[in-house]
Amino acid sequence: MSLFQSLSVSASGMSAQRFRSELLAQNIANSETTRTEEGGPYRHQDAVFQAASVRHPFSSAFQSSLDAPNTGVAVSEVQLDDREPIRRYLPGHPDADDKGYVSFPNFSPIEEMVDLTNASRSFGANVTAMNAVKDMISKSIDLVKG
Repeated sequence: MSLFQSLSVSASGMSAQRFRSELLAQNIANSETTRTEEGGPYRHQDAVFQAASVRHPFSSAFQSSLDAPNTGVAVSEVQLDDREPIRRYLPGHPDADDKGYVSFPNFSPIEEMVDLTNASRSFGANVTAMNAVKDMISKSIDLVKG
């Protein structure tokens, strides 16, 4: 794998983690949402990753190095949580049913924060990998200048 391919793989990981972070932030923001446009409480969303081929802009210049498989990561789908909502007795709530119960999303905002921390660290690891590759490229250029 060439150094430029390594940059593309890290960039795909950063993109996937950014998307995941946006979903997690949306989940946290809606952890108490009892009414959505679709009806009912907010449903937890989760990004599903899969291996994906990565193309980089230097493919024509480095065609010989592309013979090796070059995989990164991509979001293949967004899964909606199918668990039953949590029902709380709040008779004065505007979304209460005739028995006084309100349906709330069935997930923990604390777990979402832990996942958000994980996504942030994964994004940072990809940034670190890109910086290491950039340093290698820079040092290689310096050696050639020599």
